[in-house]
Amino acid sequence: MITFNERYKDNLILIKSFEFAKKIIEYAELLNEERKFILSNQLLRSGTSIGANIKEAQNGESKKDFIHKMKIAIKEADETEYWLFLCNASSGYPKCDHLITDLEVIIKILNKIIGSSMRS
Repeated sequence: MITFNERYKDNLILIKSFEFAKKIIEYAELLNEERKFILSNQLLRSGTSIGANIKEAQNGESKKDFIHKMKIAIKEADETEYWLFLCNASSGYPKCDHLITDLEVIIKILNKIIGSSMRS
């Protein structure tokens, strides 16, 4: 059986968002173990939605549809960043600097994709 990374090895943003989603799942499970359910649920939804929207954009009906879906992905990334910063700023929450660093890269790539798509 082919893996996600094998199938999309030439699509950097898909790979990065997929790997990020896996890390978000692990972090959300850690939060659940510590009974931090509200932020766990918020992070799980927004953090995994980034890649889902990027994946959906790959089959956009038009360039406008592609850009729209990528903009939704960056909105989800911004929301995820907010929750991660909140976790880092709250006492009793495990630090998530590594997730914030990974997300910064994804946001930069998304901004470049959206910008270049709007110019072409």
